[in-house]
Formats: sequence, structure tokens, C-alpha cells
Amino acid sequence: MTALMTATATVVSAGVQTTVQDLTGRSGLWDVGVPPSGAWDDLSFALANLAVGNAPDAAGLEAVMAGPVLRFSRRALVCVTGAAQAPTVDGRPIRPGTVTVVQAGSELDLGPCGAPGLRTYLAVDGGITVPDELGSRSTFLLGGFGGLQGRALTAGDELPLGRVENGTAPLDVTPLLPEMTGDWQLHVLAGPHGAPEHLTEDGVAALFAATWEVDHRADRTGVRLLGPAPQWARSDGGEAGLHPSNIHDSAYPVGGIMLSGDTPVIVGPDGPSLGGFVVPCVVVRADRWKLAQLRPGDSVRLVPVSPAEADALNSERRRLLDDPRAAVAAHFDAALTETRTAAHAVPAAPHAGSTSLRPEVLATLAASRHSPAVTVTRAGDHHLLVEAGPPILDLTVRMWVRLLAEALREQNLPGVREIVEGVRSMLVAVDEAVLPLATLAAALTGLAAEVPDPRSVTLAVREVTLPIAFDHPLAHEAMARYERSVRPDAPWCPDNVEFIRRINDLDDRAEVFDVVKQATYLVVGLGDVYLGAPVAVPLDPRHRLVTTKYDPARTWTPRNAVGIGGVYLCVYGMEGPGGYQLVGRTVPVWRHVPGSDEKPWLLRQFDQLRFRPVSAEELESLRADIDAGRAGLEVTPCSFSLAEVDALEAAHEAEIAELRARRQAAFHAERTRWGTR
Repeated sequence: MTALMTATATVVSAGVQTTVQDLTGRSGLWDVGVPPSGAWDDLSFALANLAVGNAPDAAGLEAVMAGPVLRFSRRALVCVTGAAQAPTVDGRPIRPGTVTVVQAGSELDLGPCGAPGLRTYLAVDGGITVPDELGSRSTFLLGGFGGLQGRALTAGDELPLGRVENGTAPLDVTPLLPEMTGDWQLHVLAGPHGAPEHLTEDGVAALFAATWEVDHRADRTGVRLLGPAPQWARSDGGEAGLHPSNIHDSAYPVGGIMLSGDTPVIVGPDGPSLGGFVVPCVVVRADRWKLAQLRPGDSVRLVPVSPAEADALNSERRRLLDDPRAAVAAHFDAALTETRTAAHAVPAAPHAGSTSLRPEVLATLAASRHSPAVTVTRAGDHHLLVEAGPPILDLTVRMWVRLLAEALREQNLPGVREIVEGVRSMLVAVDEAVLPLATLAAALTGLAAEVPDPRSVTLAVREVTLPIAFDHPLAHEAMARYERSVRPDAPWCPDNVEFIRRINDLDDRAEVFDVVKQATYLVVGLGDVYLGAPVAVPLDPRHRLVTTKYDPARTWTPRNAVGIGGVYLCVYGMEGPGGYQLVGRTVPVWRHVPGSDEKPWLLRQFDQLRFRPVSAEELESLRADIDAGRAGLEVTPCSFSLAEVDALEAAHEAEIAELRARRQAAFHAERTRWGTR
């Protein structure tokens, strides 16, 4: 019996960057640095899927700047939405939002995407049935997985199409399509960081009063905004880094607007999960579709709203997508035409005093004998941020956060979607329709009160020895690219290692490498700069080199580069942007084998890392063996307890104090030099 042929859409022309995406992307892997991905303009994508009768989880296409040309092997229903300007079938124009029949052998040309707008979406009845990877069909380009072989489409690709028996009736969604513009308003919630700790009161007001311009450096990882410099309430980030934007690593929500140095960057669906920058506001979920349509040169205003107003916007959006037929009917009701439904509803201007420009604190817990003080803050409309203790590095606090996170995971609360541990914080993502943030905050303070004394706990962990090639050529290539194209006058140019030497009052460059060789690093976060990348701190304070992060960040970092920012060390999980000062390169910390049950992240929280110097040539051989699965990391079981750390610090108290004083003086001398350049 002959097997049924799979229907396909053949890519005749690929467009600029076309990828397979689904609506929700990946969930539950933010804590190991796997971003959700998924359709960025989720509103346009959801409407296209609804139009052709697909289930919400069906995959489709996202195109940027210019869409692909596709030839279909079967009759198909299609719907084009987003920024499509002139889509055609066999040369005949079709209307975005309407359901169009494409006959077998016919060609669909999505055409240019905007302006206004930047991205176009395509849904095909039955969906595009590429395999799931890590729980989604969505493409994560930087990670090289999902979609069609983890990449953008190229001419000649064959996209498998799903069966159409169980679809719902087609629907013309033209009246519901969101309006494109070059002048955008983004509704945001203040916090989780802000005045008076990080920005001045006037600085927060200026952030929301400014008209920002979308920078050319805008993609699915994040959108940079150009405008006035932030007005900081402090001179630096202390141990977290020289710049006042630097904080001890904390997780970001998608849609969070982080201040990377003095540059606002809106975290996109392929953005980093963990990093060390202040987040003064978060885009409301109902407005996140707009981020996908921002073009370089567009203007943006950040409009603060109250939590109640954000909830109203999100509720309107849910009603629209739950019952689009009713929304279409409402569009033609003369009494409702002015609102054009929630697709682009704008709340009334807040009444004076109704919208606080400070983060909303949902709960607090006073310090006790065994527990730090705790603050639970709203981080947008479906995240909250737990922060513990003062803003300093304290391994007792880090252990306490770990115990709290484990207690929350054991609760298995309905509605909790992500739990991401930071150095002194924990970000929790929820389905707020199932679990209101205030309810979760109350539950967390109850759990926090029951966390055992961290000093009474010993963790079974691992010692992992990583080969490292100091002064790796690709690390220097990253430095050179930055100096040429981003900031030639940066004090860390042309040599990051020389900068680390200078700012830590060391005698020569080799001493930087000696300290890294001698140190044992404790992994205090995963997913810092993606894909299982560790952020780690030396257990021995004598090995804690202090530096600052790039401002602005690099646009390119080689995969598995090793860098230092603040007092932290990071191994970059993949090629991409970054801000740590680079010292070398090591082996992969992420190995994803499609179809395998093996966890792709190779490191774990509270692993203890040691570095073994090798040549660049030897490193390439070791890297190839790990990538191919012929070898793994060098791992030895061990334990971790705070008592061991206390004993080490007590034995070397005087030396530690002297080193800290010297480094602090060098730190301030470096800042003074900046002011005279």
C-alpha cells in the first residue's frame, strides 16, 4: 500500500528573513537560558490562524522586510496579516486579513513588509508541521534549533503542511487587524526597578516624557531605543559593575525595557533570560505585538498605566481572540465602531495620581535570624520579582534564594509558568488569569518564612573542569569589531585583559590569567547570555576580579567566550551580543541533539568550575569532540556548604580586606580617568 504523500509548500524565493514560528513558543526553559521565541506580533499571527480555521498552536511563517514566494502542492486556504503591503497569488492582489484559496501549483508572493510596520505573517490551513524541538515548532535562529533546521528559509526548501480535517470555518478578520504606524505608543507598567534606588524621580518622569527613536540595531533579541541619557540616582553598581545600570544578575521578562548602560533595550522573544541591568518598566502584554512592527527610525512613547488598566487591556485582548466572530460582528455595530475592538484599544489617559511611576510592591518580609529581608515587586502584568537582602553579593542569600525556588517548584502551583533564579532574586512568570500576582505574592511570603537556615544545608554538587584558551583569537576579534564599529574610545578598548589588570591594580596581564586559573567558581545562575551559560562567582574573595560591563554592549561575541563583568564570570552559551570583558574561550556548555532525550544544558546551578589552560589549537579539538558527542565535560562529585566558605574567609580575613581596599582604590581611579578623557 503506497504511503500518502505529505503536502508541501515549496520556497521559490525566501525573502529577507523568513522563519517558522508558532503562537506561544517554548515554555519552562527560561531558567536555563532558552527564550520562548514564537511569533513576535502574536496578535497578527493569532488572527491569521483563526482566519483559516487552525488550532491556536498551529505553526506559520514570520517574514521581515520582504516575504517569500511559495508554491503549493495542494489546494490551501491562506491568510496574510501584519505589515503586508502587496501580497499576490499568481500575480493577482489579495487582501490582508481575508481568507484566500490557493490552488495546487499556484504561487503566493507575500511581497514587501511595510512601511509602516516591519513583519508579515502567513497562516495555512493545517499549519506548517515541522517537528517540535524543546516543546515548540518555533525557530530560534541564534540557537540554531526549531523551525526548519533552526534557520531562516532558503530557496528550494519544502515546508510540510498539516491535515485540514479538523479545522473550524474560515473567517474574514480584516476588521480586527491592528493598525500600523511609524509613531507608536507602548503601554508600560513601572518597575521592577526605578526611583529612588536606581533612577531619580525626575529621571523616571523623563523616561516616560521622552520621544524615543528606534535604533537600526533592532531584531528579535531586542530593540534599542535612542534618546536622552537616563538620570541615575547612584554613581555606579558597586560589585555588579562600574556603571549605575549594573545590578547583580536578575532575570528579564520579555517586553522588559532594560537599561544597558545608558541605552534602553526592549527584550524580545529571542532575548536573554538573565543579565545584570536595571529594568525600569515592562511593556504590557497586549501591546507586545507592536514591538515586532517597530522599524528603525520610528518614534516611540512609553505610556505608563496602572495595573488595573493593564489588566483591562489584556482582558480585552483575550475576549477578542476567544470569540473573534463576535468581535467582527461588533465592528459592524454602529454603536461600537469607534473602538474598533481591542485589537488596537488605547486606554483613557490616567487620572492625575492614578498611575504610580514607582514599582508596585506586592509584599514584604522583614529579615529574621535565618532569612534576609524580602521584597516582592510587580515586574509587568504577568511576572513578579522576588529580591532578597541588600544589593550586594552574599552567598548566604544566594543559597536562600535557591531553597525558596525549590520550595516553590515543589508546590506545583497552577498558573506558574517559569521560575528563574538570579544572584539575589527570583523572577516568576504566571498566567495571571489563573493565578493573580497578588495571590502568588502572598503564597511566596508564606514559603519564604519557612525556608530553612541556609547554613544548615549542604548541597550535593559537581566540580567541573573546563579547558580554556586564554587570549583566544576570536575573543580579540570581538574586541576589534567593537572598537571599529561601536565605541572606539571605550576604556576597555583595545584590550579587555589590560583593562581588567588596570582596574584591579595588578602588575601585568598574566596576573589576570593566573587569578582565573587559581579560582574555583560557583555557578549562581544559568542562561546568562543564553543556552545554559553560567554566571559564576569565585568562592574565595581573593579571586574576585572586579570590572564593568560594556556600555553599550557588543553586538557579537563568539560562542563559548569567557568573560568577567562586575565580580562575575560568564561562559557564553552561543554566538550573540554580550557585555562581559573577555579573557578567553572554552568548550561548549550546550549540546542539543534533535530527537534526543538528553538535556542540552551541560552545567547546573551550584556547579563548581575550575579552568585548565590549553592552547587554541588543543581547544578546537576538545570543542569538536564535545559538539559531536564523543566526549563530555570533566565532572567530579563534591559538596557545597556555607560553612566551608566562612572558614576560608576567616582564615584569610586580613589578606581579603587588603585586596578589597586596593581594588576599590583602583576601581575609583579608573572612573576618574574616564572623566578626564
